[in-house]
Amino acid sequence: MLPDFRVRQRDYLLEIARALTQELDQDKLLRRILQLSAEMLAGQAGLIALRGEDGGWRLVVSHGISDQLLKYLDALLAQLPETQNPAHFELPEVNRILQQIARRASLGLLTGVGLPLIARNQVIGVIFVFRSTQGGFSDNDYILLQSFADQAAVAVANARLYTQLRHEKQRMSALLDTAADGILIMKPDHQIEHVNPAFARLWGRPSEALIGLNHDDVVRWTKLAHGITLEKAEAGGWPLSAQATLYVEGDLLKMDGATMPIGMTYAALLSEEGALVNIIASARDITHFRQAEDLKRTFVSVISHELKTPVALIKGYVSTLRREDARWDRKIVDDSLAVIEDETDRLAELIENLLDATRLEAGVLSLNATDLALPALAKRLAERFQTQTGKHPIRTDFPDDFPIVLADEDRISQVLYNLIGNGVKYSPEGGEICISGEVRPEQVVVCVRDHGKGIATGDLPHVFDRFYRADDAQRKTSGAGLGLYLARAVIEAHRGNIWVDPTVKDGARICFSLPRPDEA
Repeated sequence: MLPDFRVRQRDYLLEIARALTQELDQDKLLRRILQLSAEMLAGQAGLIALRGEDGGWRLVVSHGISDQLLKYLDALLAQLPETQNPAHFELPEVNRILQQIARRASLGLLTGVGLPLIARNQVIGVIFVFRSTQGGFSDNDYILLQSFADQAAVAVANARLYTQLRHEKQRMSALLDTAADGILIMKPDHQIEHVNPAFARLWGRPSEALIGLNHDDVVRWTKLAHGITLEKAEAGGWPLSAQATLYVEGDLLKMDGATMPIGMTYAALLSEEGALVNIIASARDITHFRQAEDLKRTFVSVISHELKTPVALIKGYVSTLRREDARWDRKIVDDSLAVIEDETDRLAELIENLLDATRLEAGVLSLNATDLALPALAKRLAERFQTQTGKHPIRTDFPDDFPIVLADEDRISQVLYNLIGNGVKYSPEGGEICISGEVRPEQVVVCVRDHGKGIATGDLPHVFDRFYRADDAQRKTSGAGLGLYLARAVIEAHRGNIWVDPTVKDGARICFSLPRPDEA
């Protein structure tokens, strides 16, 4: 049979081995190892110090040393070698420091022994045991302490690995949770394991309500615009490699019954053996991309149509006037030239509006603000339009005390020109157009009123959108849908507002406000 001492040593080491598999609290494990080491070596005190990640030594646990004495040991621990290489860790120097610690801790009554804690071929700490006998420690004592030191090194390595894994998991969770795209992590059978907040917001349900559901219960396509579903892709053998991705784009049915355009990318996480571990799906709301595509198509359609009409008229009239087999009287020539001039002005206006829209998108719509008398400006524009059309009476109505404002005359002229032009365009013959002004405590308001068909209620939220034109307007009048869009940009650049008066039933009334000089 084993001697009683060996039995106790075996039992202690088995106890520590079991604790290593069940306990991840590093300090608790090291304290138990230190207590058992001191007991097996008949020691009365001990300590374990660990190297910091940036160097230096830190006392982690102690046994049998009073708190008053512990604070005096930091200076001696600082003398320990900084090397992490076990081959260069000088034990004689360590034991010299150890004896100083022993004398400091017990007024010279103790002797001590110390060994490095080595894990992955690096010195990660030291263990010291002190006892009151005057004789040195035997080889057996060193071997025994080395066994406990090895166990302590394993405990520290496991605890550090656990901490590292926990931090890595926290970092990954933080990355997933702060991602702008919605992310789903699924098991191979498509059961959802993780849902980030962005995905939960897309679907309008809390993350907890989606975890545990099947992919098919959450991702329900009503219309596919690109790619194939995950189920069809897997039926075809996807994923063939760890780099294989699957992109699907279409309209998704949300939990509340609404649909949303979504672009979803699937990626596979495979084990080293090639087995599927997880499927990661990232979902992005592509509403803005759809809107941009629609806007681009509208732009091409509107601009091509608006450019084609005046160019065709100009070319037609010029070709007619240049015919050598005909002689035109002066009236026909003048009428033809008038049409050419009007269509040229229309082209120039369209091009200028397009340039302004481009400047607005680039954020370079500049203003040259000066003192501006809005009643005088409105009167000049009314007279100008009156010479161009005799079908609509145009009048102005401003109070005598209407104040001077600080504004860009050219830009405000552009706004009024668009508003009056719309009134002329959409009003029946004989319909009056009125430009009026109102003085308020903090601002002035200018309105342009016509007596046309007015603006439908469904069109009110969109009349200031770029390229937007009501269905009826598209059929009956020309235009690119840029006038009111640019008008809003100009007024907002002046720190004002522009709106459609919803109370007017007979025709349309569009108003804008500008700050008064003392409020500018």
